[in-house]
Amino acid sequence: MKKLNIIYEDKNLLVIDKPPKQLTIKTNKNESHTLYEEASLYVKKQYPKNKVFIVNRLDKDTSGLVVFAKNETLKKELQDNWNNLARRYYIAIVEGNMPSTKGKLKSYLKEDNYLKTHSTNNPQTGKLAITNYEVIDKVNGYNTLRINIETGRKNQIRAQLSETSHPIVGDKKYNAHKNPLSRLGLHAYFLELNVPGYKEPLKLITKIPESFKPYIRKESLWKEFKK
Repeated sequence: MKKLNIIYEDKNLLVIDKPPKQLTIKTNKNESHTLYEEASLYVKKQYPKNKVFIVNRLDKDTSGLVVFAKNETLKKELQDNWNNLARRYYIAIVEGNMPSTKGKLKSYLKEDNYLKTHSTNNPQTGKLAITNYEVIDKVNGYNTLRINIETGRKNQIRAQLSETSHPIVGDKKYNAHKNPLSRLGLHAYFLELNVPGYKEPLKLITKIPESFKPYIRKESLWKEFKK
């Protein structure tokens, strides 16, 4: 079994830094080697009856923090109140210069027949999506963004940035022209989670991928990003 990059574990939770190009959970019966399968094997090695339940998901090509609950009751509590209990931050590298150094992207998203997400002006057919961004560096025609999402829609960050004409690098599905990282330039690096019954919020952070480092030159940022 491949060694998992475990960021946090206790009797209730397991938090893993998912690598890019790995599914969180299978979408059809022919897929394998998902993060869920690996996490399940890991807890069963400790005790055969142990189980894990996925709380949040990341796209296959996005890396970063994925939370598993070790009992179904906690999984349901967290999922039912996720937007209120979790503060989620990403690093994204996009093509070109964003129109402002800070901004809020707000639209209603829906998925088409080709499984691609688009904005719509109709709240009856789309689900509200809110993405806040801040430009933290600019390098050779690319902007590096710190992103906080207020909602968790499928492909939310990718779709909304693409619609600003600044797609995430490597995101061919959402109209990227360049792939300097040889992967999608999106990483879920920070999560503050208010777990029911815990005295203090959990603050979970991962290292920024090595391939992102040339696009984040400010030394002051590396203390935050666990260089």
